[in-house]
Amino acid sequence: MDQLKNVEIEKKSVEQKYDKGMVASTFIKYAAYIIIFFGFLYFIVRYVFPAFQ
Repeated sequence: MDQLKNVEIEKKSVEQKYDKGMVASTFIKYAAYIIIFFGFLYFIVRYVFPAFQ
C-alpha cells in the first residue's frame, strides 16, 4: 500500500503565445469577406431579381 502512495506528479504549464497583430489581420480579412458577401447579395436582390419580373 505504501508503494502506491509514492507517486511523483509532473506539472507542466503551457503558455500559448500569439501575435495580436495576426489576430487583428485575420479578423479584418474575414470581416472583409462578410462585407463582400452581403454586398453581392444586395446587388443580386436589388438589380438581378427585378430584371426577371
